[in-house]
Amino acid sequence: MTNQPPKARGAVRAEMVADPRVVEAIVAAVHATVPVYAALDDSRLPEVRAIAAWGVDRLLHLWATDATLGPADLRRFRGIAAARAADGRPVQAVLRAYRVAAAVLTDEVAARGRALTAVDGLALARVLLTALDTLSEEMATAYAATSEDLAGDRDRALRLLLDDLIAGRHASVGALTDRAARLGAQLPDPYCLLVAEPAAGGGPDMSYEAAAGLLGALGGGAGALSTVRGSRAVLLLPATAVGRAPALLDARAWRGCAMTGEGLDRVAIAHRLAADALDTAPAHAHRPGRVLNDADAHVLALLAGHPAAAPDHIARLVLGPLTDPEQRHLLQALTAYIDAGSATAAARALHLHPQSLRYRLRRVHTLTSRDPRDPWQRLTLDIARTLRP
Repeated sequence: MTNQPPKARGAVRAEMVADPRVVEAIVAAVHATVPVYAALDDSRLPEVRAIAAWGVDRLLHLWATDATLGPADLRRFRGIAAARAADGRPVQAVLRAYRVAAAVLTDEVAARGRALTAVDGLALARVLLTALDTLSEEMATAYAATSEDLAGDRDRALRLLLDDLIAGRHASVGALTDRAARLGAQLPDPYCLLVAEPAAGGGPDMSYEAAAGLLGALGGGAGALSTVRGSRAVLLLPATAVGRAPALLDARAWRGCAMTGEGLDRVAIAHRLAADALDTAPAHAHRPGRVLNDADAHVLALLAGHPAAAPDHIARLVLGPLTDPEQRHLLQALTAYIDAGSATAAARALHLHPQSLRYRLRRVHTLTSRDPRDPWQRLTLDIARTLRP
């Protein structure tokens, strides 16, 4: 059997690169086979797909052209290894994922390679083995360097931990807590993710010292973390500390959004919601003595056309106990007030004394922490009672 010209390999490569099912097969196999990857949520899978797509394209190119790994490939391997070391994904699991991917890639080539020869198969095996060997070495080096870097500066390491959390780079809550434990920190759970900025907005970048100062004033404890994103401070602290935030932000002429309803595996989602809320909230949504919260952030995401939760969940976030059957009379009073535009007209519609109607509205305020007389809070209440099934 004679060897086919390289164009046979090129044809197979072109067909596979153009077929999205190849990458999906690799991702599915890794997700199903490697436990650490099985724990990844939907927010992390796009990164896995992107790496898989790059790997398929690059390795098949090397195979089709009889080329070898170059400096750019090594830099890419080091970058991937450093990211995995920083997010706590074990090196053994990462290398196993690449071996699984190589096996799937080989099967996919075989399914399309009727015109290929044994020489072509051996060439593919050589490319994959060389890549895996190089990747193993680069992984070991990058892991060691990143681990030493993290251990050498604890404050910086803790900032990097929060940076990775809000970027969604952690494979699982277990890997996250293990990494925190190595740094001598126990992450707060339940937590509050507070994103805060000067009320004027659009200023210079926030300093790490300013963010740490706010964290210290809030008294977050040993497991609390702080970092910055542009002109904003990002703090992870116990959920119980959120009550102290409004007064401290007011004293600094800052505003913020505090998220307390997401799990540790969804810190990245909480950060995106909080940051988007600060970007889109109208000025009158920010009041002295109050910070935006989960309900405000979800309503704003809904208004922007990209809701992050189901409508009934948003309704429950805003209305709280008003969704309970025993509070139906309070929800009726709120609905009548919003529809009528005044307490007197609402009382008349419900055949109540105006004072009784006002008492019920005060109860609404107490139970939801939203004052129906405030324009922004009335809007969120109106949206929520409309969304309620």
